[in-house]
Amino acid sequence: MMESRRWLVMPAAGRGERFGSEVPKQYALLGGRMVIDRALACFEGMPGLAGVVIALSADDTQMRIRHTPGTPVHFVTGGTTRAESVMAALEWLHEGPAEDTDWVLVHDAARPLLSADDRDRLVAACEQDGSGGLLAIQVVDTLKQAGSDGRSERTVSREGLWRAQTPQMFRLGALKVALDRAGSAVTDESAAMEAMGFRPVLVPGSARNLKITTAADLQLAESLLSLGG
Repeated sequence: MMESRRWLVMPAAGRGERFGSEVPKQYALLGGRMVIDRALACFEGMPGLAGVVIALSADDTQMRIRHTPGTPVHFVTGGTTRAESVMAALEWLHEGPAEDTDWVLVHDAARPLLSADDRDRLVAACEQDGSGGLLAIQVVDTLKQAGSDGRSERTVSREGLWRAQTPQMFRLGALKVALDRAGSAVTDESAAMEAMGFRPVLVPGSARNLKITTAADLQLAESLLSLGG
């Protein structure tokens, strides 16, 4: 039986309003390279990677990839939400080179510090489990629920809570159906799969795999790079 292939999907159509710059966060420079270049480089040398699909905004004029994982890179027009952009990439794969049983890894263009070890542990866990899964970190901070006046109303139990990261990895066919049913407002792929009755495996990740959302996040990523962390 032929082994299922793996595809990388990277939604990169976001404007990044919270980043506070005219340049979208995925195109900001991190250690002299664009953030998205570094995110793509995280998949260099990944066994079985058949190709990459990047979803861009329709008016994107800044995409200039200088570093790729060494596999074919294809571009599609994304949407106004993450789910719409991922769905556009999945539809391209479904109508073209991929099979429903192929694995798809969805990774944020603004997560440039994913380690090969974490990536490979996710792949191994998902392929062994069969249902798919995601990198995540257990919540260790005390959680508070605020009222409309900005004051703490109660402390929320952190037991069993995890912070989702990417990559998130699922079979192409199942993920496509799940996102289609969940709609454009769903915030990540695992939420869509959960709504279908799947129970994605949670693979412990690393705080290093941070998502750049604000200018402070970019500064933190610069510090991690300078420390070799």
